[in-house]
Amino acid sequence: MRHQCKRHLLSKPQDQRKALLRSLATSLFLHDEIKTTMAKAKALKEYAEHIITLAKKGDLHSRRQALALMYDVSIAGFICPDCGKMFTESEEGKCECGGKLAESTVIRKLFSKTAKNYTERNGGYTRIFRLPPRRGDAAEMALIQLV
Repeated sequence: MRHQCKRHLLSKPQDQRKALLRSLATSLFLHDEIKTTMAKAKALKEYAEHIITLAKKGDLHSRRQALALMYDVSIAGFICPDCGKMFTESEEGKCECGGKLAESTVIRKLFSKTAKNYTERNGGYTRIFRLPPRRGDAAEMALIQLV
């Protein structure tokens, strides 16, 4: 019996479910909002909030745990890890704050920019909006975004 073992199974084996949640979380932190089915959005909400909690800690162990939970996709441009500013081109490798610019990735954006937005917040980092059903199969759709 599965008493008190609530998991969003999404009708997939464990390896496929983990890969799906990793790619959804990566897309969410890359674009700040994504459109998906309601079941996937509810599963992603819990997953993404755990990752943001890790990013708020900001230490090396948390960064490695977040790397295990999502893909580290490269973004065009550069980022200052100290202040979180994004740059399109490397201006001599330095930021105005004196920090060294690094190649921008989803993990660096999450830890330097996104985590700073939620320092005063104790949870509830994502929001789910219901959308009209999908045209092909009438699946319940949702828009999940970072607050």
